[in-house]
Amino acid sequence: MSGDKRGRVFKVPPEAEGERLDRWLAGRLSPDLSRSAVQRLIRDGHVRINARAETKCGAHARPGTTIEVDLPAPQPAIPPSQPIALDILFEDEALIVLNKPAGMVVHPAAGNREGTLVNALLHHCGGLSTIGGVERPGIVHRLDKLTSGLLVVAKSDTVHRHLSGQLADRTMKRTYLAVIWGQLQPPAGTIEAPVGRHPRDRKRMAVLARHTARHAITHYCTAAAATELAVVELSLQTGRTHQIRVHLSHIGHPVVGDTQYGYRGTKLSRRLAELPAALKAPAVAAKRQLLHARRLEFIHPPSGERLEFEAPLPEDVARLVAAIESAQKTAP
Repeated sequence: MSGDKRGRVFKVPPEAEGERLDRWLAGRLSPDLSRSAVQRLIRDGHVRINARAETKCGAHARPGTTIEVDLPAPQPAIPPSQPIALDILFEDEALIVLNKPAGMVVHPAAGNREGTLVNALLHHCGGLSTIGGVERPGIVHRLDKLTSGLLVVAKSDTVHRHLSGQLADRTMKRTYLAVIWGQLQPPAGTIEAPVGRHPRDRKRMAVLARHTARHAITHYCTAAAATELAVVELSLQTGRTHQIRVHLSHIGHPVVGDTQYGYRGTKLSRRLAELPAALKAPAVAAKRQLLHARRLEFIHPPSGERLEFEAPLPEDVARLVAAIESAQKTAP
């Protein structure tokens, strides 16, 4: 092995024949990097075999080959504060309620160290709760990067614990609006299906057997429907990762624009082609899952007052919702 400040170079010995690339490299780079960290390096193109990039973690180490690993410079533990505009609906000495735009990541992680909500919050007010650790100050609950809508942020650990308790005992109410493919039958009801990490794709979640997943319940009510699209309001009884998107996909009604759990490629093209012109144009324009955290209700920790907030629909969601509502009114 040799190396410099930027990386490491290994010559694969005969005894490593047949071993998985990620496992073999993890053994060489431990304890500085975990196996999951090595897998990220591979997937992100930081590993080369005989000068050619290898992005498959399950590739096999071959004796005699040269493996180069680029090690990105270590990131600072505390995220930098950045002057990023925030859409704040309410703020006092205890907490902040804001409307997150689609496309903004909530907190820093591998590949997203800057430009996140946390970076913006640190610049805006600095003092936030520490319960979530240095990368998630103030963050009580999260939204996916491409989901828009309401979030509450805690400024102190005491407030954070109160709000987390309301999430746990379900006194905090979160209502979402989604535009989905098809029409739900019955129009109102409950989806109860356990959600866990996908067994083959660790970036996705899936409905799984109960012993391998966590209990998950989503309540829904159809607000409007026309031909092959519907507007649905949803409330979470539990809060699993990607829960709404996974549940709707599981019952055959994925969120419009959701290419991770819904339609994509030729199947998406076929579904779009079947829509009437008034619905087709705003549906084609959807560049992300049309899911919006619309309403948020909770008890203000210091005062005990129940607060209710509603975030207006972003333009991409509002355009398709209006088209569906109009089509419903003119339907025979």
